[in-house]
Amino acid sequence: MIEIPSDLHKDLVPLAFLLGNWAGAGVHDFPGSEKCNFGQEVAFTHDGRDFLEYRSHSWVLDKDGNKVRPLESEHGFWRIDAERKVEVTMTRDDGVIEIWYGELADKKPQIDLVTDAVARTAASQPYTGGKRLYGYVKSDLMWVGEKQTPDVELRPYMSAHLKKVVTPEEVERWAKALPDDMPDDGIAFFK
Repeated sequence: MIEIPSDLHKDLVPLAFLLGNWAGAGVHDFPGSEKCNFGQEVAFTHDGRDFLEYRSHSWVLDKDGNKVRPLESEHGFWRIDAERKVEVTMTRDDGVIEIWYGELADKKPQIDLVTDAVARTAASQPYTGGKRLYGYVKSDLMWVGEKQTPDVELRPYMSAHLKKVVTPEEVERWAKALPDDMPDDGIAFFK
């Protein structure tokens, strides 16, 4: 369910499908790196200003789905203009800072992004740019990332399927919002 908070900046309404806490798993595969399954937690929040704050933490999973070690962490800010152009500034834990540009698809919750600028610290791995696709599909958030280095052409390297994390407070709020004339048994409701 997509909710639009009353205090969400009006410019961000087209990005409301991103809001919330998300968790799930995906696959990481890039030449020179360990191929692995990973777990991920993502948060898109707002404070009333004209941007969404983004935080992502991922970790390597073993064959049983247990956390082994951190994989990547990102922190950024997402904006959108009246023409549905999206701008993202992002900092990664590996010493990379990126500026991404893209757009929100017409009539569907999908965002295509491409790096416009990349800055790296001396300690970071070689990296020259990337692409990302985010989509809201059947109430889930899915994404795929591509990257390139001086030695590897642009190719997919990470993708994940994330589910919305619902807090007990949200369930209580939704329950209180149900109409008073709900049938007593759950079966009657679905007939």
